[in-house]
Amino acid sequence: MKATHLCAIAACLLLVSIVGCRAGGQVYEVKDAPIETAKPLTLDQVQKAIIDAGIKQTWIMTPVKPGEMLGEYNVQSHQIHVLIPYTTKNYSILYKDSSNLRYDPEKRTIHVNYAKWIERLDNEIKARLKMAAE
Repeated sequence: MKATHLCAIAACLLLVSIVGCRAGGQVYEVKDAPIETAKPLTLDQVQKAIIDAGIKQTWIMTPVKPGEMLGEYNVQSHQIHVLIPYTTKNYSILYKDSSNLRYDPEKRTIHVNYAKWIERLDNEIKARLKMAAE
């Protein structure tokens, strides 16, 4: 009987640790990532690459003004908004706000999957910028 209780307690602790791990990681941001392409791009080409990258990764990209994009990502009940300022030389992906991701503004922590979603978007932007320069 004691072995059964110990197994149940161990299973509960494992579940709590797994759920706790998903609770948060540091807010991941891309700041001033250089645009490294074979030839210089125009601001319009950079904008198009960012929009195309967003579409590929199921983000909604909305131009705010020349050199600034608002990105929105919806997955299940989660929602993210990021600002993407850009020039012909660099771009950033900056946290704006979110829903259902347990964001803690004091600790700057958020759901652990947030970093993965931003990394995927960043990698796709880099790929689209290189394609635009070919």
